[in-house]
Amino acid sequence: MTAMKRLLSTSRVFLAILFLGLFAMAARNVADPDVWWHLRTGEYIAAHKNVPRTDPFSYTRAGQPWVAHEWLTEVFLHQIYRIVGWGGLIVIFAAILSATFFLLYLRCGPAPYVAGLSTLVAAWATAPVWGVRPQVLSLLLTSLWLLLLERSERNSKLLWWTIPLTLLWVNLHAGFAVGLALSALFLAGEWVERAFRSFSPEQDRHFRTSALILLLDFLLVPVNPNGLRLFSYPIETIRSTTMQQYIKEWASPNFHFAEYWPFLFLLLSLLAASSWSQRQIRPRDLLLLLVSLYAGLCSIRMIPLFVLIAVPLLSKRLGTWPKSTPNHADQTAAQSFIHGTIILAMVTFVGVHTTRVLQRQSQAEEEHFPARAAAFLQANPAASPLFNSYDWGGYLIWKLYPSTRVFIDGRADLYDNQLLDEFANTYQFRDDWRQTLQQWSIGTVLIPKDSALATGLRSYPGWIVSYEDEQAVVLTEANRTHLEAAPDIPAGASPRQ
Repeated sequence: MTAMKRLLSTSRVFLAILFLGLFAMAARNVADPDVWWHLRTGEYIAAHKNVPRTDPFSYTRAGQPWVAHEWLTEVFLHQIYRIVGWGGLIVIFAAILSATFFLLYLRCGPAPYVAGLSTLVAAWATAPVWGVRPQVLSLLLTSLWLLLLERSERNSKLLWWTIPLTLLWVNLHAGFAVGLALSALFLAGEWVERAFRSFSPEQDRHFRTSALILLLDFLLVPVNPNGLRLFSYPIETIRSTTMQQYIKEWASPNFHFAEYWPFLFLLLSLLAASSWSQRQIRPRDLLLLLVSLYAGLCSIRMIPLFVLIAVPLLSKRLGTWPKSTPNHADQTAAQSFIHGTIILAMVTFVGVHTTRVLQRQSQAEEEHFPARAAAFLQANPAASPLFNSYDWGGYLIWKLYPSTRVFIDGRADLYDNQLLDEFANTYQFRDDWRQTLQQWSIGTVLIPKDSALATGLRSYPGWIVSYEDEQAVVLTEANRTHLEAAPDIPAGASPRQ
């Protein structure tokens, strides 16, 4: 009975509800445009038993070098999808996100309610980047890495765990560079702190151990299919003006949009809490905070890094509420029953919510991607190169490869500025848009029906609408039409000759 009371104590029920709620928040339909080419890459690696070094999916970059830095994640994604489908991917990635925030909770101080509410703020601020995405694995490993670094001050042996983590991370995602950067910043912060106070022998040993293990972590970076190339790849990605110009996540956050207000709220809350709290911020933590804030202001993609660093600092400055924790021995049987009922109700809610999300996956796919237009092209393959929307490229790789290759897709690091500019000019029907179509001998176009190019080509001589629905349109150059007299048309579509 005592064990049951301890299990159903108020604080533990609070945490159970919190993390069940976070799991429900994270269980969402797959709508990321890149997940499709990740799945196809995983399938490609499984079929060919090697990691591609050149691009197999587009005709504009066919045979050009491609850094498949997420190869292990892509194999992981494809295997889960092959075994348990979308449901497995949605549930597993929701669990990964829940684990990420549980690790964050462990760093937020001893007050369970303050730490729990702070963790909820962190989830609120990072929710826009959630989903079935390789970045989520990097978010989990960043959270674990920070926990190891902080707790290594009491037990230096924990730092040795970063070695196998580096070996794993460097093959999962290029975000491994964040882990190495955090280790370097922790080391630099400790070095700065030595200028303000003398170190004990134990602290000196910790400093030397940290430096040694950081060196070993760096030496493990080339242990991946891309070898030494992964040293420069993360830096090139961060500095890429192309990524910042064409990909929203790599641009600076625009605080006119509500989705970035939680980030601003967290920043202002931390400033306010630091001003009234008597707890001094360590030089090391200040260094981490400033670097991560700069990164978050430069790129939306880096906001989660700032959140993982800032939230524990905020939580530890909000006090300890309540001042005393009720003794679980004083908890009555009726209270235990109520707590158990609450948890059961929450588990039921999460189960029902997750089931509904899984049932909506097909509908979500049709809402975000040209499912029926892709089915049309599967039944009536394009006889000439295809021009496609950037956000739909990954989906078309999944649906049409290898019979049809795409013009462009979400691998922005593969496509240079010139091609991305060509795509933008053509898609927006401006400047010399025809040159791109002529240069690549494009005779088929699959784009949103309300796009500028779709509107322009409808009235341009020599182009006809081959297929159209409420979302997408397929336009074909008349002298290269590939349709049969009685083509296969998906239900709800409007074929045109």
